[in-house]
Amino acid sequence: MSNGPVLIDLETQDAPDVAQAPPVPDLPEALPEGQAMQMAAQLAARPSSRLARWFWGLLGLILTTVISIAAWDFVTGLVARSPLLGAAVTALVAVFLLVSLVMILRELAGFARLRRVDALRAGADAALASGDLNEARRVLDQLQRLYGGRADTAWGRERLKERQGEMMDADALLGLAEREVLVPLDAAATREVEAAARQVAAVTALVPLALADVVTALTANIRMIRRVAEVYGGRSGTLGSWRLTRAVMTHLVATGAVAAGDDLIGTLAGGGALAKISRRFGEGLVNGALTARVGVAAIEVCRPLPFNAVKRPSVSGLVKRALTGLFSKG
Repeated sequence: MSNGPVLIDLETQDAPDVAQAPPVPDLPEALPEGQAMQMAAQLAARPSSRLARWFWGLLGLILTTVISIAAWDFVTGLVARSPLLGAAVTALVAVFLLVSLVMILRELAGFARLRRVDALRAGADAALASGDLNEARRVLDQLQRLYGGRADTAWGRERLKERQGEMMDADALLGLAEREVLVPLDAAATREVEAAARQVAAVTALVPLALADVVTALTANIRMIRRVAEVYGGRSGTLGSWRLTRAVMTHLVATGAVAAGDDLIGTLAGGGALAKISRRFGEGLVNGALTARVGVAAIEVCRPLPFNAVKRPSVSGLVKRALTGLFSKG
């Protein structure tokens, strides 16, 4: 038995032909799914349990009680030691309590405005469903009072007053209100949605930090929904904005709208090619499109009249206007 090297004569073997080898199959491209927007929507729409609400409520009550007692003891002790300094601290505490009361009143006023817009939209839905002209006129009176002090709707409200007597059915009357009063507000709301979609797309594409895109998507969407509500007259405080955001996100999650389906990918011109060049750019494009979808839902929720005579903004149109040129080669 030889321990030397083994020589194989290749000339006597049938060497395989490389040209006849089967082609390597292409692996399927994983399309971007907008993970940041989906996670942000899940966080905003996640319901809190009753036990958690009791926990945080009791914790807040205990902390408030402890802080109040400690502040009272501190102020009374300071007054006993130094009346002048104690009076100054007492004045500061009084100003703080006054500011806190103003903030609470603003939150309550914000909730009242949101309920007012909700009631107006419900009345408009009822008038359109029943065709009641008197109900439609009551809705118009409420709409006039809602926008009574706003200069950006003055011209439209005057036109509405001049022409509302010509309308003999509820559908035509509410359609006139949409065209004369709400069309400029719709344009302002869509600009807010486009700006938010552009911001989310840019941050997702350009910032590689973990969770930075999720935080940006959540904060940008909360700010967008708040500004859309302000455009339509439903200005809200911090708690009202969070409640409105949860309502919009819960609706979208329940209907499966916050997901990058084939219909959404199809509306993004060049989305697949962009994802092949850069996964981050593809994710940014989809996150921006999902933000636009959230913005359309926010417009529907915050608008005092339902879309009837005026066409609802399309997600594809918003995405094209917001993201055109953002990822261009130039």
